[in-house]
Amino acid sequence: MSETTATLYEQLGGEAAVNAAVDIFYRKVLSDHRINRFFDHTDMDKQAAKQKAFLTMAFGGPNNYSGADMRQAHAHLVKKLGLDDSHFDAVVENLAMTLQELNVPQALIQQVAAIAETTRNDVLGR
Repeated sequence: MSETTATLYEQLGGEAAVNAAVDIFYRKVLSDHRINRFFDHTDMDKQAAKQKAFLTMAFGGPNNYSGADMRQAHAHLVKKLGLDDSHFDAVVENLAMTLQELNVPQALIQQVAAIAETTRNDVLGR
């Protein structure tokens, strides 16, 4: 008997689940006064598409992400708008609330949060 290990991407529900999560996530982010200003001049359709590709790759799904690395993509937000740990925490909080809303098991939410945490220093330019 062979044992297969599903990726986090597969456990979350694949493309449909990631797409739904990103759409709900950005609705939450854009309603969050702590962080919505970082998206004032952002094409949200393009942003959502990049995020879907990034999360798919980060969760072990097909790698179709061709965007900038996290440090480069967020450098202007750190320099010009003061992106810091409190903003990063708010993003992770919104992501967790999104997954809770989609009834994702807590263990998988913790895995997603752990993956997000691995990007903190790059996102914040440290």
